[in-house]
Amino acid sequence: MSRYRIPATRARVEEIIRRSRFITTAAPAATPAAARAFIAEMRAEFADATHNCYAFVAGPPGSTAQAGMSDDGEPGGMAGRPMLAVLLGSGVGDIAVVVTRYYGGTKLGTGGLVRAYSGGVKAVLAGLSLAEKVALVTITARGPYHWITPVERLLPDFEARITGQTYTADVTWQITLPEERAAGLVTALTELSHGEIEGLI
Repeated sequence: MSRYRIPATRARVEEIIRRSRFITTAAPAATPAAARAFIAEMRAEFADATHNCYAFVAGPPGSTAQAGMSDDGEPGGMAGRPMLAVLLGSGVGDIAVVVTRYYGGTKLGTGGLVRAYSGGVKAVLAGLSLAEKVALVTITARGPYHWITPVERLLPDFEARITGQTYTADVTWQITLPEERAAGLVTALTELSHGEIEGLI
């Protein structure tokens, strides 16, 4: 997936459920290392909490290739797994969430725990500011000098920009654009120039 939604900033929500205090914090996490650093930060901030359960998806929405979770002492499968399930179905990638619990003396039962942890993630997602992540590539194109202006006019149609140029017998352009648009631009350059411009992905 070359284009997907990610958190623009951090967000936090808080809820009291049967005297237990649940604090859910979400943050951008483009890599597992970034997710773990955020989790460590939350554990330090809430060092006196009963549990700091987490889930993260470092990559495109729905991908489990770089995902992780922890129940942090809650009964197995009652916290991290439902949290991760919500993240995987959210359509948001590059995200980490920590749900901090301060135990209030009343047990919630297995169903109550699942609802509390998954509900915290749903609540923080509902208030999360989102941005779009676009995977970029750089292609090389080469052609005669008289194509400089037509090429510059074509690039906005493909969300592309020139990031480098060299001038020898021909012009060589380094063009950066969304990965999903690269093949289309190469075809358009060839058609525009009747084959005088050669584009390489």
